[in-house]
Amino acid sequence: MTLDRFYPIFDHSDWLRRMLPLGVKVVQLRIKDRPEEAVRAQIALSQALCRDHGAVLVVNDHWQAAMDLGCDWIHLGQEDLDGADLKAIRAAGLKLGVSTHDEDELERVLGMQPDYVALGPVYPTVLKKMKWHEQGLPRVTEWKARIGAIPLVGIGGMTVERAEGVLQAGADIVSVVTDITLNADPEARLRQWVEATR
Repeated sequence: MTLDRFYPIFDHSDWLRRMLPLGVKVVQLRIKDRPEEAVRAQIALSQALCRDHGAVLVVNDHWQAAMDLGCDWIHLGQEDLDGADLKAIRAAGLKLGVSTHDEDELERVLGMQPDYVALGPVYPTVLKKMKWHEQGLPRVTEWKARIGAIPLVGIGGMTVERAEGVLQAGADIVSVVTDITLNADPEARLRQWVEATR
């Protein structure tokens, strides 16, 4: 399964309900600091919405719930990898995307044969405090040369205006959060993203 070049990330199924009808083909559900029961309910609801719209759901972090609920994709950050049962994840047939920020992390991840590698932050990000400075476009090109056929996701500080440069630098997919969710008109901004990446 080939992932679409536009990969938005949302923290609630309400966003999916709004955005999936506008042409989103792959979406990540990233829920932090919620009770397990609420997380599972959100995953189940998001999965149903994605199926209705023919979209791929990627579940961030909550691999056990994703496995139990029959999801197809998960995304794990470096910290999440430490507690994840990769054998069980693979045995369940889940596809795996992983975050990377430096050489050591990339080496670690490549040994896991991921289904995509995310590099970030490509640009400064307002989403979360990070110990890594912006990676820049040359790092995108370098990472793509290193990982070869594995899809590369560029994330961090993404805007519609920056997307083309990131794709030209070697990313296969561009992932975005706040450029949509903090926009005064999220639906209009999402339509611009779909147009810019198709």
